[in-house]
Amino acid sequence: MKGPAPGPGPRPARGYALVGVLLALLLFATGGFLWFSGRQEAAVGGPFTLVDGQGRTVTNRTFRGKYMLVYFGYTHCPDVCPTTLSDIAAALGKLGPKAALVVPVFITVDPARDTPAVVGHYAALFSPRIVGLSGSAAQIAKVAGEYHVYYARHVTGPGPDDYSMDHSSVLYLMGPNGRFVAPIPAEGSVRSLTDSLARLVS
Repeated sequence: MKGPAPGPGPRPARGYALVGVLLALLLFATGGFLWFSGRQEAAVGGPFTLVDGQGRTVTNRTFRGKYMLVYFGYTHCPDVCPTTLSDIAAALGKLGPKAALVVPVFITVDPARDTPAVVGHYAALFSPRIVGLSGSAAQIAKVAGEYHVYYARHVTGPGPDDYSMDHSSVLYLMGPNGRFVAPIPAEGSVRSLTDSLARLVS
């Protein structure tokens, strides 16, 4: 993306603006950890209506009384998503009695390919405890917006299925009352995830 040497005029200002935009996108795409603050806890999460692998309607109120550990990804994800789901399953196995208080929820950002049956089957491959959810493109856009999740289609070839999905990777812990508790890094170790859940779940 190199261009000709800058000449006179407002090029430096445009350069600074471009740097600012890139930094903002970087923060957004990585989940915006600096964005989460006590004043904005109520802004994370909200009403949603999706469908699980058995065709049942699942809303934000379905698992009230338990903690929801929410993660957004997609079934064609080559590395981060399967690693994160494996870590969730392993952490729950190490959590002891508190594991019964946590419902892991995997929401696809690729509803075109990830039907409820597909994402439900995929989530169950890692653990029967993980609930896979899908919906229409509009429903996914709504719930992703409520959790401030970035996602975008990245075309990789000429075919209709030749694409991947760029998406932020954060675990959102929601409390038994439906309120946001804390973000948890999705790319840490099983031990760090287990320790975080042990500390936050009561």
